[in-house]
Amino acid sequence: MERIVIKKLNEVYVQAIPTESHIAYELNDYFKFKVPNYQFHPKYKARIWSGDIFLYSMLTKQIYTGLTPQIEQFAKERDYEIEYEYDNSSENFSLVEAKQFADSLGLKIEPRDYQLDAFVYAVRNRRALLLSPTASGKSLIIYMLTRFYNLPTLIIVPTITLVHQLYSDFIDYGYATPNLIHKITGGVEKETDALITISTWQSIYKLKKDYFQKFGLVIGDEAHLFKAQSLVAILTKLTQCKYRFGLTGTLDGSLTNKLVLEGLFGRVKKVISTTELIQQKHISNLTIKSIVLNYPDSVCNDAKKYTYVEEMDFLVRNELRNKFIKNLALSLKGNTLILYQYVEKHGEVLYKLLENTPDRPVFFVHGGVDGEERNEIRAIVEKEKNAIIVASYGTMSTGINIKNLHNLIFASPSKSIVRILQSIGRALRQAEQKEVATLFDIADNLSY
Repeated sequence: MERIVIKKLNEVYVQAIPTESHIAYELNDYFKFKVPNYQFHPKYKARIWSGDIFLYSMLTKQIYTGLTPQIEQFAKERDYEIEYEYDNSSENFSLVEAKQFADSLGLKIEPRDYQLDAFVYAVRNRRALLLSPTASGKSLIIYMLTRFYNLPTLIIVPTITLVHQLYSDFIDYGYATPNLIHKITGGVEKETDALITISTWQSIYKLKKDYFQKFGLVIGDEAHLFKAQSLVAILTKLTQCKYRFGLTGTLDGSLTNKLVLEGLFGRVKKVISTTELIQQKHISNLTIKSIVLNYPDSVCNDAKKYTYVEEMDFLVRNELRNKFIKNLALSLKGNTLILYQYVEKHGEVLYKLLENTPDRPVFFVHGGVDGEERNEIRAIVEKEKNAIIVASYGTMSTGINIKNLHNLIFASPSKSIVRILQSIGRALRQAEQKEVATLFDIADNLSY
């Protein structure tokens, strides 16, 4: 019978060797996908690239280890046999054992049922991509995995703020030896004897393969960002890392990106949905208010000629529009987060309009603000009742934990569905005297 023999090369790649050559062509076609927005790529426009990427190599027969379940599905559909030349069985680990382990940690908070389920799934499969939305407690799952394996661990996050926040979360959960955690941001020494390394991907993606060989456990927080080539490079250097887990609240819907992430980490496991979290009262209800700004016909007529970049520039520099955002923020009760896209031509303008407001503390956050300072701002806002944070999407849209946030204003449009969903998540965390969060989505009608 025709079959595919799977040989393990390392923790990143396996070889899927078919007994018949035609199966290799089928595998090549099965794992061929168009890159998102390929039609805009210069090589595609120049007709020297089709827009396809191939996750299975016809030459080497290599494919990401995490895609072996998809190879099994491929074989099942075609009635081919699968033969493993290595132990591919799952670990024996029960929910009872998971609860006993969690109890042994002396956690200050009790893990929720879905967190324990995700923990059990991860341990049983040794690799996984856990899809769990904002405020579902991803950091507690990361903490339990880190403590369970007790191996040299690399935790990769997308922003400096998340490095410091995750470190603070570990201490809050009761980690008694903070000296065993090494935080890496720009300019910080990379080498360490600490058991746990928390780093931004930007700080380590250029390091040589030797640096990564000591790690037995890798965890990617906000793993939807791991589709960038530099992040893929990090994961493929971890050839000896047996246990690998990605966590994210959002995937962008692209099949290519999903398969790359599954290949690097493991099969997607949906932990819980935002709707379920709201129903179980773990996060706040959300109200969305869309505000449409209309413009005079003369302005709309001029805007017909604008490119996307020119239209964005017009919107963020528009004095009346920025004053409207200022007045909207000042009219709201509770802590308010204003998200913008461009620091100098929009963020600074909004901050200057708001900074001298009496009895309203106003904070300005952008990529140039030190990570420790961002963490301090986050802590201050938790204690405030009417603070305003003017922050860039890049620093505050992903992963930042501010429970005491009542209002969210999208001051800049964004094309990214991941960014939008992640940004909404900033307002969903629960706090005392907070029953509902409100998103103000500003749209601009320049139609003519």
